Amino acid sequence: MGGGSAVPRYSQIVGELRRRIEAGELAPGDRVPSTREITRQWGVAMATATKVLTELRREGVVHAVPGVGTVVTAVPTNPAAATPASTPAHSPAHAPASPVGRAARPARSAAPTRPGAPSDATAGGQTGLTLARIVRAAVLVADAEGLAAVSMRRVAAELGVATMSLYRHVTDKDDLLVRMMDAAIAERPLPTEPPPGWRKALEVAARQLWGLFRIHPWLAPALSLTRPQLITSALAYSEWVLEALHARGLDDQTAFTAHLTLLNYIRGLAQNLETEREAEAQSGLDSEEWMDTQESAFQSTLDGGRYPGLARLAKSGYDLDLDGLFEFGLQRLLDGLAVLLGEGDTSGG
Repeated sequence: MGGGSAVPRYSQIVGELRRRIEAGELAPGDRVPSTREITRQWGVAMATATKVLTELRREGVVHAVPGVGTVVTAVPTNPAAATPASTPAHSPAHAPASPVGRAARPARSAAPTRPGAPSDATAGGQTGLTLARIVRAAVLVADAEGLAAVSMRRVAAELGVATMSLYRHVTDKDDLLVRMMDAAIAERPLPTEPPPGWRKALEVAARQLWGLFRIHPWLAPALSLTRPQLITSALAYSEWVLEALHARGLDDQTAFTAHLTLLNYIRGLAQNLETEREAEAQSGLDSEEWMDTQESAFQSTLDGGRYPGLARLAKSGYDLDLDGLFEFGLQRLLDGLAVLLGEGDTSGG
């Protein structure tokens, strides 16, 4: 009678993962085991694994990153401070990490500071209104809530000014959007000098652009391939790729086609960041939690034996990582360009 009640299995796993995080074995930005990995490592049911991640999110120890999974949030020095009241499950308490490798925390999850800080605004409110402040406010809204939340009225409200006052600085919302994209891309200028070799140069540009899309999930859907906007800061990327390939002997037409192929690969993959954010907001489920709701239906389809390859994959598990997918696709695209340039041709022809 006096032995006490047993600790629930999910609580034991939560404690183990919390210990790893506090010990630094799992650092801020590192992925924690997914629900499928938890079921495999600890031999528990999917419902228990889901409860583990839900509890860690409730404590503010981890958070979901679209396309990556659940990652470690910066943990307070005193773990007891990480209560639901003081640190929400989607705590913004850490800065973006490297876009490739460790999970990059999109800036949209950072608590958006009120535009118009003393450094660039005057106490007169509208008196300190500038184009830079308007664009910065619009970018913060888009980062936090998506492009659909950006309107002239909303930006004016963020700045505490009349809506019509914005039109002294921008023509309309389309004009504002172009300026937003220009400002976002300008945040990460390319190096002054490219690295030696066309492949290294293209890797630098591609990873830089992917990092921008990671920070600003709305940016990829806003860019148009068929109706390209005049974005001054983006021209440097085009010029960088064109010159790298031209120096290797490609004519301008082929080099530009290669540039568009690379750009649209990165842009196409990055569009999943914004759609996942929207889906999570509408459903209240992150991608892993949503997949868990589909598992039984998916498994019943595979049980018929018609799709043996997918059945094997479902049994072993596959954790989608957009950063890893980006890097894999980037290298395969560059491998193809190498063949076009007469390098690495293993066809034997």
